[in-house]
Amino acid sequence: MNPTIKDVAQKANVSIATVSRVLNNLGGYSDKTRQKVNQSIKELGYQPNAIARGLINKRTQTIGVLFPDVSSSFSSALLQGIDEFAHDRNYSVVVCNTDKKGSRTLKYLQLLREKQVDGIIFSSEVLKKEYYEVLESMGIPVVLVSSKTDFAKVPYVKVDDYQAVYDAISYLIAKGHRNIAMISGTEGDPNAGTPRIAGYRKALEDHGISFDNGNIVYGDFSFSSGCTAMEELLLRTTGATAVFAASDEMAIGALSVAAKHGLNVPEDFSIMGYDDLQLAQMVNPPLTTVRQPLHDIGMIASGKLITMIETEEDVSSMTVPHSIVERQTVRSLPSR
Repeated sequence: MNPTIKDVAQKANVSIATVSRVLNNLGGYSDKTRQKVNQSIKELGYQPNAIARGLINKRTQTIGVLFPDVSSSFSSALLQGIDEFAHDRNYSVVVCNTDKKGSRTLKYLQLLREKQVDGIIFSSEVLKKEYYEVLESMGIPVVLVSSKTDFAKVPYVKVDDYQAVYDAISYLIAKGHRNIAMISGTEGDPNAGTPRIAGYRKALEDHGISFDNGNIVYGDFSFSSGCTAMEELLLRTTGATAVFAASDEMAIGALSVAAKHGLNVPEDFSIMGYDDLQLAQMVNPPLTTVRQPLHDIGMIASGKLITMIETEEDVSSMTVPHSIVERQTVRSLPSR
């Protein structure tokens, strides 16, 4: 039979209330008492029940995180930051895979309700009205990552996708490229799709380059979709000298297809990505990309959520700076 809080109190020769205060860091006891209680917990192998503790402090010290694809390197980098900050503040993290189309989102929101999580981080997904209504009924805070919403009191942490892609295309133009293709994310995606295409188009326009719709193909941010999109671009024979991909995984897919067709990167074709995943440094040649500091974004989002949980006060949204990381997949074209 598992030891109870009553067993710990008896062994430490203190009251159950004192054990509870030690477990919840509430103070009101001596350091000697704290050591006695902790020693008794260790010797008995007592495991506090999060739900029972929540009845005392009205919290379970648990947050939920929803990703459309938990297997992606993008999600992994974010999760490391989220979990690192949460762990340092004695919170646990429950991770849910909602599917790229969000088909499981409502199911997981119900699960997180049953788990009595203290707050939720939404990553890379639109906060639909039906989701928001569930969160409102749960009465817990939510923070968006790589997404934003018009709902009041829902903060976000993200880079400026429009400006980041504008800067990436301007970088390629400065390298002498004027016929630049783009492998976009999901068509119509308001988070990382539409704003990035808008940045692409505006950069071309501001540099006097006409937009060609035939230079855009769509993927879903995955490696396999990058392969498919690159194959389609090569079939179109648009004469593009460079391709910008809206994720590193799609850019690496494009690299793979280029190699399959005997194209040398960057001698025959330049490729640029977006994210600066660890994979970007590992491929050959190493990928030139737009860096969004995913680990830092995860930590910031986790920090904002826990602040909202513990203070019950609103926090502000944050746009995190991006940068261009030059490696070896983009070459300068000779001046014409």
